[in-house]
Amino acid sequence: MGELLRYRYLFEQLVRRELRQKYQGSVLGIAWYFVNPLVLMGAYYLMFGVVFTLAEHDDYPLFLMVGLVVWMFFSQALLSSAPALLDQGALIRKAPFPRETIPGAVVTVQMVTFTIVLALVGVVTIAVRGTLDPAILLLPVILVALYAFVLGLALAVSVLHTYFRDVAPILSAVLLPWFFLSPIFFEPEDITDQAAAKFAMAWVNPVAPFIEAVRDVLYDGTVPSAAVLLYVLVAATLALLIGRAIFRGMQRELAVIV
Repeated sequence: MGELLRYRYLFEQLVRRELRQKYQGSVLGIAWYFVNPLVLMGAYYLMFGVVFTLAEHDDYPLFLMVGLVVWMFFSQALLSSAPALLDQGALIRKAPFPRETIPGAVVTVQMVTFTIVLALVGVVTIAVRGTLDPAILLLPVILVALYAFVLGLALAVSVLHTYFRDVAPILSAVLLPWFFLSPIFFEPEDITDQAAAKFAMAWVNPVAPFIEAVRDVLYDGTVPSAAVLLYVLVAATLALLIGRAIFRGMQRELAVIV
């Protein structure tokens, strides 16, 4: 932490550069981050809310949208982090600094855009559903835990991809079925009565409790269960510790292999 504080100016510049590159030449800029889930929401609502009805939820497009924006932050942050160290190879070879700042900057940029979009979705959801309740005070805690969880995974993915260049395409392939198995379009009890299947979808999938926690607060206006809150806090801590340990253990040869 002391090293990161010493290099906070570099971290800030990396975040600024990532933001500029992300929306350089784009007319709509950050609005694309909102347009994309909006288009997906329309397509998936037509598929799962009209054609193949899997679940009955009031204001289903909002139910769907909350899950989509959480998933998009998770998936886009990981996919963007995978090649981050290779993209900054020249900087890594030239100067000593905490290499964690590179995937950290990528995740932070994704978090900024995610927070803006979630705020817009939250305003609409609260206005339509009237869910502005004290539970909303838990949202910052949940988002910090989500950021830590994704950052830990991003640290591991970025350094592993530097050594093994097929990590990114494998991750991209894995995320597709993972997306459809996550409780974005439905809740586990909507599609199965089997206890084992519901348990797997709700707890074996590490993203599911984060989606549920955000949805509970914004869409339902309720406090997530103690089990969900404990899960997201423990998962965030473990992901960050394990991801950092993997990164620290493999970063010694970065200047050579990038």
